[in-house]
Amino acid sequence: MTTTTDHHDHDHEHHGPAKGLTRWIYTTNHKDIGTLYLWFSFAMFFLGGLFAMVIRAELFQPGLQLIQPEFFNQMTTMHGLIMVFGAVMPAFVGLANWMIPMMIGAPDMALPRMNNLSFWILPFAFAMLTSTLFMTGGAPNFGWTFYAPLSTTYAPPSVTYFIFAIHLMGASSIMGAINVIATILNMRAPGMTWMKLPLFVWTWLITAFLLIAVMPVLAGVVTMMLMDIHFGTSFFNAAGGGSPVLFQHLFWFFGHPEVYIMILPAFGIVSAIIPTFARKKLFGYSSMVYATSSIALLSFIVWAHHMFTVGIPFAGELFFMAATMLIAVPTGVKVFNWVTTMFRGSLTFETPMLFSIAFVVLFSIGGFSGLMLAVAPADFQYHDTYFVVAHFHYVLVPGAIFSIMASVYYWLPKWSGRMYNETLGKTHFWLSFVGVNVTFFPQHFVGLAGMPRRIPDYSAQFADINMISSMGAFLFGASQLLFLFVVIHTIVAGKKAPAKPWEGAEGLEWEVASPAPYHTFTTPPKID
Repeated sequence: MTTTTDHHDHDHEHHGPAKGLTRWIYTTNHKDIGTLYLWFSFAMFFLGGLFAMVIRAELFQPGLQLIQPEFFNQMTTMHGLIMVFGAVMPAFVGLANWMIPMMIGAPDMALPRMNNLSFWILPFAFAMLTSTLFMTGGAPNFGWTFYAPLSTTYAPPSVTYFIFAIHLMGASSIMGAINVIATILNMRAPGMTWMKLPLFVWTWLITAFLLIAVMPVLAGVVTMMLMDIHFGTSFFNAAGGGSPVLFQHLFWFFGHPEVYIMILPAFGIVSAIIPTFARKKLFGYSSMVYATSSIALLSFIVWAHHMFTVGIPFAGELFFMAATMLIAVPTGVKVFNWVTTMFRGSLTFETPMLFSIAFVVLFSIGGFSGLMLAVAPADFQYHDTYFVVAHFHYVLVPGAIFSIMASVYYWLPKWSGRMYNETLGKTHFWLSFVGVNVTFFPQHFVGLAGMPRRIPDYSAQFADINMISSMGAFLFGASQLLFLFVVIHTIVAGKKAPAKPWEGAEGLEWEVASPAPYHTFTTPPKID
């Protein structure tokens, strides 16, 4: 793909950002809004991480050490909600805002005012959710899956605030998804055909359709909860003729695609970084597009594999088991393509590449344990144990979060115009890599041995592994302070970055200066 860029952008530099706080409140610039999303998700990452530290401190030894069981339940719930809805999803939306217009040669997102609104809803939603910690009865305590009747009949009074917060987050996500779709469909530069789109753009386009399909289901579920709690209905109340199992069907129809919402953009990020540092084109580009689409479609027909133990019919178990295993095929295609891209490449191991390779290896471990959970007879053994905790944390921490860290190191020179310190970056990687594995790998064994999740106390036989797991968590948590330092140090005192700091990088974003001008591609580039 060759491009021709008209350099008229300097003519528009006098239309720079507004001064002071109002720049950030009223901004419709995609880069500003991307920055807001990324800093917000960073803050939520530390808040959710703080809750995780409380959990692991309590589990450091058997017996009740620091907090009461009621507060422990609030911590597990808030940790899950903050990390899923406050850290991972807004980080990917921030990356989409920053990178999609620059990758497709568009001057901005298609609907900039809605873009501003979709961000500024989020701080209010999470302020409301976090404020429940100080309310009578405490914060939500029913787990991030908020199964009924725990979240209806037995919920604390703050559940109503939780429901409103979820509605706001959903509205924000839907607006963001509409914006991404409208931008990609309508604002691609001339010559940017579908099969020339960067993989990150493709994965986000598919993710946006997933969001629009499943977020209304989540809104419907929490609205039904609201009706059960305040208006006397019995959607999920067996005593009134309803069914708690209905809640699980609806929740997981949203919840399983949600997992892919948090991982498909990560596939796009890794598909950009690995070819750059292997100095080769991505192997099997078109198969990556079709594999991503297949994963998204299959994600709609596997939701009941989360529910084998509730007593679904045998034929249903067989169907959902087989459908779940089918997802391994397109996922395997992706892993094969990444490994083949690296094969015989001129590899170098800068920090973004290290995070990307760790992503491929550790996400594959999470994928394999997912296949184990998909086997219905075996799932009865693993269900609600620490094996499940280990599985989804291997998917989401070295999966989603490592990819976000890789993207920050990869694109930070473009965003800030400055290079990060490579030694500090690699130190952060190795501390994170060791911390993640020491935390979560032993949890496979303690889960197989029968330790249930979401409990503040446990049998003495699990003590050693829990102590190791907590020490790993403290290491991982502390290493993120180094990450924050690296980012701030880069912005304040990093060396000046060239327009294209990575030798093997390709794409329109590397054809503009670093830092990227406030307005880019006011004249669309021509792509041959």
